[in-house]
Amino acid sequence: MGTSPDGPAVLEIVIPAYNEAGRLPAGLGLLSAKLAGFPVRSEIIVVDNASTDGTDEIVLAWEAKPVPVRLVRCRRRGKGAAVRAGLLATSAPYVGFMDADMATDLAALDEAIVLLRAGRPVVVGSRRHGRSVVEGYSLPVRRLGAITFNRAVRDLAGGIADTQCGFKFFDGQLARAAAADLRTEGFAFDVELLGHCVRRGASVTDIPVVWRDRPGSTFSVRRHSVQCLLDLARVRGRVNRTPAVPVAVPVSMPVTGPVAPTVKPG
Repeated sequence: MGTSPDGPAVLEIVIPAYNEAGRLPAGLGLLSAKLAGFPVRSEIIVVDNASTDGTDEIVLAWEAKPVPVRLVRCRRRGKGAAVRAGLLATSAPYVGFMDADMATDLAALDEAIVLLRAGRPVVVGSRRHGRSVVEGYSLPVRRLGAITFNRAVRDLAGGIADTQCGFKFFDGQLARAAAADLRTEGFAFDVELLGHCVRRGASVTDIPVVWRDRPGSTFSVRRHSVQCLLDLARVRGRVNRTPAVPVAVPVSMPVTGPVAPTVKPG
């Protein structure tokens, strides 16, 4: 069953976008082309995070065929706030989010949907997976900072080695419950979101990705490191204080369509 204008979406993908007028058209084009041949009906949700460069106009003018593309506005600044708004706007059985630059090769979507339909509640891309291919991973100081950060939060995020890759997919009911509890608006939001899933009893499955560094990232080690550490301390408090309310994850659905057991450079 491929993407079709008829019937509700089975998969909704959120793209947080702050001043992405330059990169969004190419990203939407790639993702729409991928989903046009996907084994489930899909929809794209772009969350305009108080952009000032006409990002919203691009979405409103987008020719949303064969894949529907809709706009959600989030006036509260921060990637975490945008992802929260996008996830709470979903209703599909499976949901996820990706970065507008499509740094993660879209081949990973094949494996993600197969695992979700097989009953895995959380599937995330990991640049530190043994079969991942990572090209041009920024400056050494940023790479070292990411490794240190991820080691410090593994216990909160289900033991995975890479919490910050912008490719995460979930059982829809679980994602909406976790997003409702999400309060971190900055770059550490991924840890809190995964933490709220884990405390509800969900396991986290990491998969290999082909990941290519893209220019234009808004994260800066110099400007954001201290805030990330402060956010992490708050995240630990929130996740530990919030009562664990289990969310029933549906049994597996029949698995059809392509699967990507290995990842090779594209």
